[in-house]
Amino acid sequence: MERMKRLTVLGATGSVGRRALELIGRFPGQFRVEGLAARGTNPDHVAELCRIHRPRVVALADERAVDVLARALGHPRPEILGGASGLVALARDVPADVVLSAIVGAAGLLPTMAAIETGKAVAIANKEPLVMAGSLMTAAARRHKAPLLPVDSEHSAIFQCIEGQQRSQVHRILLTASGGPFRRMSKADMASVTVEDALNHPTWKMGAKITVDSATLMNKGLEVIEARWLFGLPAEQVQVVVHPQSIIHSMVEYVDGSVIAQLGVADMGIPILYALNYPNRLPWPGERLDLTKVGSLTFEEPDVERFPCLALCLQALAAAGCAPAVLNAANEIAVGAFLAGRIRYTQIAEIIALALDRVPGRALDSIETCVDIDAETRRFVEERLPGFTRGVAAAVSGRAGR
Repeated sequence: MERMKRLTVLGATGSVGRRALELIGRFPGQFRVEGLAARGTNPDHVAELCRIHRPRVVALADERAVDVLARALGHPRPEILGGASGLVALARDVPADVVLSAIVGAAGLLPTMAAIETGKAVAIANKEPLVMAGSLMTAAARRHKAPLLPVDSEHSAIFQCIEGQQRSQVHRILLTASGGPFRRMSKADMASVTVEDALNHPTWKMGAKITVDSATLMNKGLEVIEARWLFGLPAEQVQVVVHPQSIIHSMVEYVDGSVIAQLGVADMGIPILYALNYPNRLPWPGERLDLTKVGSLTFEEPDVERFPCLALCLQALAAAGCAPAVLNAANEIAVGAFLAGRIRYTQIAEIIALALDRVPGRALDSIETCVDIDAETRRFVEERLPGFTRGVAAAVSGRAGR
């Protein structure tokens, strides 16, 4: 009889973490949650997850929330760790067969690397660590024989289409994109996009940051960079194809002209469950694909003029070194500023372009260098945000005066 898989979930209160824990609960004989990590902004939610899944160790990024969680849980309770070092210790020291890396943004970099360096299988849902330090992460995974299991629906699809095939036989990857809520919107109209508009994704239900990234197509550009490292292919062999129905999650074309695709309903639970129980599949408990109801499937080329973030990602990948880390940090700050109403939607790309142009390039020689360039870029962008904010204020004033 196959033993239970021991799991650590990093990002337990995010959209992927919540979905993963929901599915884990449906297979009580298959999985055992050993560790949970969360930001700590909602300790009551974390306490409820602890009561349901009974982990041995919990880590909260916000050290101020540790005492609140401890009081909410009472005794007996799991060991509770705090701060960035607590996240790293959880990923490194808690025995687990699979670590689900689902912390949004650069905060997932160090704990993900810690899990890799202990040889654990890492199910990667947050693309930022591979974007920031792909060469370092994949080298560490080879050195420590740590499997990297993609959770993004697109990379899971590629992984399934490529498994058992020779990489030298791959002609290109066809990475599908929904196109987001502004697929048909003119460039001029994008100047007046609101936060509510950007969060109204037509297909997927995700966290706010990822949903905005999907609207700008930054998410797809980050996935191109991630694919380059996960599958060892140059950017020229990764083509983005807009597929609004989100039924084909990605495709792989081989040198003989054959194209293999992975299809399914738009539910992140499917790639999550596949990664957690790889190489075996579990019976899917949700909705199944009915192509007769789907009808037609359509495809388009992405418009990099209306969606410049995609072009900026390709620029950063070509520049190599720490450029992708600069791109990622600038995007995180810019998206946060947009969600807070400090900048316009179209200024996200402008801020990223400025950071790529002005933050000095450096070789990616260590994880410490990556952390340094991330911090340097964040400072650079934060210092220049007031100028962009004044532009928003002037635009709002001008509209009010009409």
